[in-house]
Amino acid sequence: MKNFKEYSGLNLSEVNKKILEYWNEHDMFRKSVEIREGHPSFVFYEGPPSANGMPGIHHVMARTIKDVFCRFKTMQGFQVKRKAGWDTHGLPVELGVEKALGITKEDIGKTITVEEYNAACRHDVMKYTREWEDLTEKMGYWVDMNDPYVTYDNRYIETLWWLLKQLYNKGLLYKGYTIQPYSPAAGTGLSTHELNQPGCYRDVKDTTVVAQFRLSPSLSKGEGVARNLNEKLMQIFALNAPPSEDLGGLYFLAWTTTPWTLPSNTALAVGANIDYVLVKTQNPYTKEKVSLILAENLLSSVMGKNEYEVLGKCKGKDLEGIEYEQLIPWVNPGGKAFEVVIGDFVTTEDGTGIVHIAPTFGADDDRVAKQNGISPLILIDKDGNRRPMVDLTGKFYKIEDLDADFVKNSVNTDLYAEFAGRFVKEEYKDSPTSPKEGLNSPPSGEPEGALDVDLAVMLKQQGLAFKIEKHIHSYPHCWRTDKPVLYYPLDSWFIKSTACREEMIALNNTINWKPQSTGTGRFGKWLENLQDWNLSRSRYWGTPLPIWRTEDGTEEICIGSVEELMDEIEKSIQAGWMAENPFKNFKVGEYTAENYDTKNIDLHRPYVDNIILVSATGKPMKRETDLIDVWFDSGAMPFAQLHYPFESLSQTLSEGKGLSEQPKKKGFGYTTADPALYEILKENAKKHKENPTQAEEVLWSYLKGKKLNGYKFRREHIIYDMIVDFVCLKEKLVIEVDGKYHEDDDVKKLDQLKTQILKERGLRVIRFGNEEVLGNIEGVLDKIINELKQSHHVAPFPSGRVGDGLSGLFPADFISEGVDQTRGWFYTLHAISAMIMGSVAFKNVISNGLVLDKSGNKMSKRLGNAVDPFSTIENYGSDPLRWYMMTNASPWDNLKFDIEGVEEVRRKFFGTLYNTYSFFALYANVDNFSAADAEIPVSERPEIDRWIISLLNTLVKDVKSYYEDYEPTKAGRAISDFVGENLSNWYVRLNRKRYWGGEYDKDKIAAYQTLYTCLVTVAQLMAPIAPFYADQLYLDLTAPHPPQGGASEAYLNVSENVEMPVSSPLSEELEGASVHLTDFPEFDEALIDKNLEECMQLAQQISSMILALRRKAEKKVRQPLSKAVIPAPDEKTYEQIRYVADLIKAEVNVKQLEIISADADMDSLVKRVKPNFKTLGKKYGKQMKEIAAALPGMTKQQIAQIEQKGEYVLTLPSGDVILTPEDVEIFTEDMPGWLVANEGNLTVALDIDVNEALQREGIARELVNRIQNIRKSSGFEIVDKIDIQIQKQDQINAAVTEFSEYIAAQVLASSIALVDAAENAAELDFEDFTVKIVVAKTIIS
Repeated sequence: MKNFKEYSGLNLSEVNKKILEYWNEHDMFRKSVEIREGHPSFVFYEGPPSANGMPGIHHVMARTIKDVFCRFKTMQGFQVKRKAGWDTHGLPVELGVEKALGITKEDIGKTITVEEYNAACRHDVMKYTREWEDLTEKMGYWVDMNDPYVTYDNRYIETLWWLLKQLYNKGLLYKGYTIQPYSPAAGTGLSTHELNQPGCYRDVKDTTVVAQFRLSPSLSKGEGVARNLNEKLMQIFALNAPPSEDLGGLYFLAWTTTPWTLPSNTALAVGANIDYVLVKTQNPYTKEKVSLILAENLLSSVMGKNEYEVLGKCKGKDLEGIEYEQLIPWVNPGGKAFEVVIGDFVTTEDGTGIVHIAPTFGADDDRVAKQNGISPLILIDKDGNRRPMVDLTGKFYKIEDLDADFVKNSVNTDLYAEFAGRFVKEEYKDSPTSPKEGLNSPPSGEPEGALDVDLAVMLKQQGLAFKIEKHIHSYPHCWRTDKPVLYYPLDSWFIKSTACREEMIALNNTINWKPQSTGTGRFGKWLENLQDWNLSRSRYWGTPLPIWRTEDGTEEICIGSVEELMDEIEKSIQAGWMAENPFKNFKVGEYTAENYDTKNIDLHRPYVDNIILVSATGKPMKRETDLIDVWFDSGAMPFAQLHYPFESLSQTLSEGKGLSEQPKKKGFGYTTADPALYEILKENAKKHKENPTQAEEVLWSYLKGKKLNGYKFRREHIIYDMIVDFVCLKEKLVIEVDGKYHEDDDVKKLDQLKTQILKERGLRVIRFGNEEVLGNIEGVLDKIINELKQSHHVAPFPSGRVGDGLSGLFPADFISEGVDQTRGWFYTLHAISAMIMGSVAFKNVISNGLVLDKSGNKMSKRLGNAVDPFSTIENYGSDPLRWYMMTNASPWDNLKFDIEGVEEVRRKFFGTLYNTYSFFALYANVDNFSAADAEIPVSERPEIDRWIISLLNTLVKDVKSYYEDYEPTKAGRAISDFVGENLSNWYVRLNRKRYWGGEYDKDKIAAYQTLYTCLVTVAQLMAPIAPFYADQLYLDLTAPHPPQGGASEAYLNVSENVEMPVSSPLSEELEGASVHLTDFPEFDEALIDKNLEECMQLAQQISSMILALRRKAEKKVRQPLSKAVIPAPDEKTYEQIRYVADLIKAEVNVKQLEIISADADMDSLVKRVKPNFKTLGKKYGKQMKEIAAALPGMTKQQIAQIEQKGEYVLTLPSGDVILTPEDVEIFTEDMPGWLVANEGNLTVALDIDVNEALQREGIARELVNRIQNIRKSSGFEIVDKIDIQIQKQDQINAAVTEFSEYIAAQVLASSIALVDAAENAAELDFEDFTVKIVVAKTIIS
């Protein structure tokens, strides 16, 4: 029986499947958490994806990063619980449903009820759950998918309401009517962090207009006004005479990139200290004479080729108060309007230096208008609502949708009718929320072409446009619909996040960001410019805002729990505003999934909309119809996933709960009792209620119906896995009434244990005897009241403080998501935790970059460049994909995904590691090696063994440090370099002879033990990144007889003869079961020999240089060469090269290695110097020409000073300069009969002449190689002896005769004979001749 499994090839896809089968069979994820019970916790938060879309290759990237560090921390001894989650609310879900149903937002509540619509959303959001679970499992991401948190779950929403109540109580939640980003395509307002998602600001080419706003007063103002205006202009611009008729009309020039806002203009803004000029010119389109006012600094850019004459100059403050005529007189705004105001935001960077003000469509516009008493242009719709000129679908209001009296008194229908009902941006015509008539074509009667173009043409024809052109500028788009947003006046609820700005900044400075630049730059700068958080969303599927208000807005209530809502509903019923409680079947304080099921309670619309509460003065209060920003949902997950603060956190996510041993079920799985016990407990509680003791019945008569000072008690209530007699959940007070039965010693112990458990979980317990209740009920009630008064209840925490009970669950030690979450999930996590807990939400964060195609383009189905993660894993296995993604570039850099890179990883890293294991297994099985053999001390092993063991310990030290610093790329590359460059290409190759033949002696055992230790340790080091093959390798090494058919129980049966090479797992029965159950390797500083590592590194470097020279000279390695010469740059290097000289000679096949000092003379060895312009240019830019001219003249001694002393002072006419090794490139020229190579401070010279003796030895070595190939192709076992016949030939006879013993030893030949004719011979082609040879297995008689 073989001790180590041998394979015929490497199929990582099959390894993936078999190991996955094995993990599932043995519940390995759960075990990995269980074995760390009682150890320090490492807190990880999973950012919730939405299952209404398919997972992509970028999700493999993101989830690999998370998995790497959770696995590493588990191996380090931490208990790492990781709970999956689903983000189930928000625009992506709603827009997808609307598209599927063929409706728009406007249809909801008309052709489809809100209830039906939300039911469709609830169903659709989990559409691709199976695909997400499948990918998660196949890629090896260990996260509990069986019991995820779900943001539409009523318990999750209850925590959101509680958090909002905390903000409300702090005065951080308020309502305001302000200009906000609004998405007509999505049908809702947006927050500033949504508007700042990557890619939201895009360059667009729009029609822009420089419009002329006429100063000349209307006839109704009279001649006096005109005279006063002329006098004022003379004064302002220092004119010698009043403006005359030959100057034409007088105009202000204002530029806009949104001509559709011009009909809403009610003011112009100038900068107080900006210089403005009055110029005489002509309109370029009408050729009419005009006099224009604009900023002096922008005169040339606005005028272009137009001729003009400057008549006067003034400051902006001098223009304040001047009136002008309405540019587009469609609607009369009423009130104060159409005059110049001062704006602190006006600049002369572009435009005309005069800003057109439309208060209904810009935050700055609104602010400056209010400061100056300027009226906004407001319409009144047919329902009596005050609206801006554009409706919520993004089009001008139709005349028939406006109030008839308003139209009669304020609208010029003759002018407006042509444009009424038109979309202000072409992109809105086919938006999901636009009326159906706009899906495929413009509304009836709408002319072709964009509105901005038509408005510009209209102004041009009226002589009111001075310049019309296309302009490229950055414009915000909706992050979910890719459509442009509008700035729109909205009634919205805000979180006053600006009040906590400084605290957020201070907390952010304590977070370890990877990369740091994201924390200080993108995220840090965002916090510095923080604005209040627009919480309101005018949608249907999401978390409802839990605020009820009276119609006049004078009274309101914020609900923070279901219990509070139930209490308020009861008040409303008593006040007559509601007939019954729609949630009457819900049981307050019972936290089961069944109780919170939608059949008992649903906290979504329309159900909460139908609830009318009563104010303190008896008025009805209706819920504010807004939903909350979906980012609040996900940002609240540290608390909502725990149903905090309502459930005991000692139970939530503990004792193995939330792991894969639980059956799959709907909802959270957070229960007050084990699901298997709950039905039994429920039945027992029912029996207790039906058969109370006399004492219980008496006490209940005083407690029920809130009779005791308004406190609500429950009886025979299930808490955790027990039934309590009475409990006030709000105050966390349990009351137990004990009869004679409880006097038994064993029962007393159980009572004590029950009390202890309840107290540990944050409840207080009072116990009374039957006699005490029956004999002194007043005293009993006094004790209960006193205990209740001590609570000073604020919220249901164990000690009444926000944040109590979160130890070990908050904050997160680590999170990771894409860079697009910087101002999304990362921000909302940070903001909510800072404002409510005064704490960071996470301590370490990786903000990973984008996964692009190999050309650097964003992947999309439309472009056909998206990579399917499922087929990629099927073809390659997960490990090469994960390894490629982690090692190709740092996670925070954008990855240009190339499938060839995955193939290269499979071949170079995994193929090399597989070959190394296969080599070990082959010879270890031949020699029956056992890890149980007495371990040979490292100090007694050969130098090459001590080197690789030293390097292995250095690797463990480095990789551990890289993982701890959240640098998976450095960790993976270090492991890869060790396996490829050191273990396989150097250690194994140089030690092959130790495994091939000879006795099973101390040297061979040392070789096996060394290689075995390296392979097992590499399996552990790579396990976080490549979990499947790492486990396969580990099991193959530590389980003596793994089954041929794949993973099974046999892997768990570790032979007594297999010694574990690393620290054992935490329990004996799990030992050897999986690499993921082992402790991460520890390095031994005593085994690290830096000098030996440096010596071997020199050997590798020098060997590489000599082999490169061989390739250049076309000299095969099997051809011996006579000599190589190495000038050592210093004494230390001299000794180190001498130490490994024999190894170098054997590796590069040279007879002599001569090491000389750097200053020793060697015939014809000429060194030259070239400038390194990159470093010299920075230091001595002006002297570069002089330096470049002087370097070729440097002597050998001067060059040696740079090499040995690290600097040389070069004297130049312009002054001395100091040259260092980084400033120059030192190289050695080739010599006759020699080739020379330079690398850093090393120089190697190789004699490439081959004499006859060297040629004979080369032929013998070549024959060995050819015969070994024949052995392999003939299927001989590695221990088989062979007989060789070689047909005589002049070119080889001497070589075979001279080296016959060498050849025989190398190929295990019993005999080698030169014969006149070799029958049935194989022909071997050498460079200039052919050799006939017969190789046959030796027949042992």
